Amino acid sequence: MPSTRRATHPPAAALADGGSAVGHSITDRIVESITTAIVERRLMPGTKLAEQQIADIFQVSRTLVRQALNQLSRDHLVTLEPARGAHVAQPSVEEAQQVFAVRSMLETSMVRQLCAVITDAQVADLREHLRNESAAVVRPDVTGRTRLLADFHVLLARMLGNEVLAQLLADLLSRSSLISLMYQSAHSAEHSQSEHVEIVDALERRDARAAVRLMEQHLGNVERNLRLNPRVPDLAGALLPAGAAPLSNANTAKRKKSA
Repeated sequence: MPSTRRATHPPAAALADGGSAVGHSITDRIVESITTAIVERRLMPGTKLAEQQIADIFQVSRTLVRQALNQLSRDHLVTLEPARGAHVAQPSVEEAQQVFAVRSMLETSMVRQLCAVITDAQVADLREHLRNESAAVVRPDVTGRTRLLADFHVLLARMLGNEVLAQLLADLLSRSSLISLMYQSAHSAEHSQSEHVEIVDALERRDARAAVRLMEQHLGNVERNLRLNPRVPDLAGALLPAGAAPLSNANTAKRKKSA
């Protein structure tokens, strides 16, 4: 996943469209900015991404913006529809379940492997990350804590020296952020942070069985606290006050009484 640092607007001269290498770097910058805004929950699912407005923000041509939106579409963060344009994706319940199933498979295997190779220096790095998480959780810093809680999982992958796994996890975490926005996660940041501490404790003990179990529980808790199966009332239940009889029944009762 691109770095979650906030993108800054570069000088107009630096955003000239000439040269494929320059164009590619600008496209990456736009992709990074939109991805970061999604991960940090500043762009909501369904938000329209107007090409001209984005081009004006970054002072580039719409061609480069279109390239960035196409890439984000391939990453399943943006949907492109004829006549409607680009919008931040709105994951389905089925997709949400599949994302967490894949994360569970990857991340339980990851911590099992990491227990065998993790160094004391890496444990110290994880402890530092946990301190940063804890500080962000107690502050009214939703953006910071969201980024740090997601980065924890990518950091574990990087400690294995597997950049492909780290990138794959980062992409899945971006999609998880969208899912949380769509389904209004009630899972508290404090709870996630404490579960991270337990996972690092198991890693420090090199206890692979506990690390796998704790990671499974952590991801299961996050998924369970998403409203993936909301109650959908029938039309009568939605329109009539609680305990009220349908109007047809009420009319029948009136007719019987008058008879």
